Amino acid sequence: MYNTFLKAKWTIGETVIGYWLSVIGYWFQRRRRIAALWLFVSLSLAGYAQTKVGTLEKKFIKHGLVDIQTLDPTLKVELKYSTTDNFIKEDVYGDLERAYLQPMAAQKLVKANQFLKQEKPTYTLLVYDGARPLSVTKIFWARMSHLPYNRREDFVADPAKGSIHNFGCAVDLTIADENGKPLDMGTIFDFFGVSAEPRREAEMLKSGKLSRQQVENRKLLRRVMLKAGFTSIQTEWWHFNALSRAKAKAKYGFIE
Repeated sequence: MYNTFLKAKWTIGETVIGYWLSVIGYWFQRRRRIAALWLFVSLSLAGYAQTKVGTLEKKFIKHGLVDIQTLDPTLKVELKYSTTDNFIKEDVYGDLERAYLQPMAAQKLVKANQFLKQEKPTYTLLVYDGARPLSVTKIFWARMSHLPYNRREDFVADPAKGSIHNFGCAVDLTIADENGKPLDMGTIFDFFGVSAEPRREAEMLKSGKLSRQQVENRKLLRRVMLKAGFTSIQTEWWHFNALSRAKAKAKYGFIE
């Protein structure tokens, strides 16, 4: 009788344990399914975000240009003309977030970033603009119509001639420190005054309008860019060309 009671008790215990094990198993199985589904959705959304390409970006890709960060992910990009933080206070790029250049120009930029890191390992180049369609240059030119022609050309390219940006062979940039903060160059990007002109730096330093550190920061930027094969211009500390206008025009077509 006692043995029969023990067997019955054991059977009930097994049943209860089995029941709870099945409940726990079902719960874990369901959790795995939910986790797998969530992972699938997350990856799908991430893939969609990465592959979503706007109209302007499609135009750049069609012209054979490359996203500079695919060649060097450490390059930073903050497209000023995709914001209102520029000299015309208008967003003229819309949803564009990536900087594009001709492959040759992009390779030079990667080298410049490498040269910068050799001197300052925690610094990186911060790109404000790369390839720019001719349609945007026309907008810029119109906004500067209050200036005499020769002064306008100091700041904005005549659309009839085209900007080297319009061929994907020019870049506007600065240097960011280890915290991602732009170095002090004495003026903001797109500052249309003599303090932004490299040809006036000695004068500005002497008069106290630029500090020695600001000039040294500019020299560091020029040094790594020139070493990589770019050329600078005398009116904007941030602008560098990978090719001359004549060579860019002969080799590449306008990006309309």
